[in-house]
Amino acid sequence: MMTIAFLVAPEGVEQIELTEPWKAVKQAGGTALLVSTEQGQVRGFNHLDKGEQFAVDATVESTSSAEFDGLVLPGGVANPDYLRTVPGAVSFVRDFFESGKPVAAICHAPWTLIEADVVRGRTLTSWPSLRTDLRNAGATWVDQEVVVCTAGQSTLVTSRKPDDLKAFCQAAIDTFRRA
Repeated sequence: MMTIAFLVAPEGVEQIELTEPWKAVKQAGGTALLVSTEQGQVRGFNHLDKGEQFAVDATVESTSSAEFDGLVLPGGVANPDYLRTVPGAVSFVRDFFESGKPVAAICHAPWTLIEADVVRGRTLTSWPSLRTDLRNAGATWVDQEVVVCTAGQSTLVTSRKPDDLKAFCQAAIDTFRRA
């Protein structure tokens, strides 16, 4: 049985990019745990409108990648922009790559991957506005629904936007099962 961490900021996660992969992990028989930089609740957003609140299971300071089989990084603009400013969150992400565990990131989430310095030499996709940031960080950016990159210690699954969620969730679950 797989246990997957979902890392999000206290505010600003694109709600559907959290809830759809979460549902996919549960439907695949896995356990999904919400990790954030603070205890309590996180607030989802539907683009710029406030969404639901979700209970945090652990903080980046109270847990480690060793407790999980994989990591999902949902997007939203504010979510990864905040996470990349928190050293504990950046280290948490980097640890998954260093331990060879799979990571799935959608939309703006690769900003956190850039900060963790884990995209160099990899091929991935994202929200189009991150293209230059990813190229400057040493990645090859492609405009595809989903990209599964195995050019590193850990497999990286990426997608561009909420419209890609079906393909993203399937590729992430397949990758987590193989790990």
